[in-house]
Amino acid sequence: MARAREGGGSLKCSFCGKSQNDVRKLIAGPTVYICDECIELCNDIIAEEWQEEKSREIRSLPKPVEVKALLDQYVVGQERAKKILAVAVHNHYKRIEAGSEVGEVELQKANILLIGPTGSGKTLLAQTLAKMLKVPFTIADATTLTEAGYVGEDVENII
Repeated sequence: MARAREGGGSLKCSFCGKSQNDVRKLIAGPTVYICDECIELCNDIIAEEWQEEKSREIRSLPKPVEVKALLDQYVVGQERAKKILAVAVHNHYKRIEAGSEVGEVELQKANILLIGPTGSGKTLLAQTLAKMLKVPFTIADATTLTEAGYVGEDVENII
């Protein structure tokens, strides 16, 4: 590592060794200094690694057939719902992946509402998908919710 001070009392970047006079900005830490050029280089390296990691995650997403097969292991019946969810999950992540690549083309977002009697597997389907995709999942009781200002729980309490 470069020494922080040169003979004339000028500060130097601890990473590249450039003098305080050779860079636009020199930021001081407890025992080190870093210049704006090194910070920019570090940001570029981190952004590149993050982008590669993000691309790897998206590429590793399962196909709709694989999603349905996994749901088949946990949920009995509900074949139509499992197929629809599998395709919707795949399309959702494809939309996210294409979001930064698509210029003027806008891909529509699709939502799904699971309706059915108690015990039909709605929650289990959602929990299984969340577990498989490694995304957060929470359950909230909406029966106690009321419009803001009335007696009862507020919708914001769920969040």
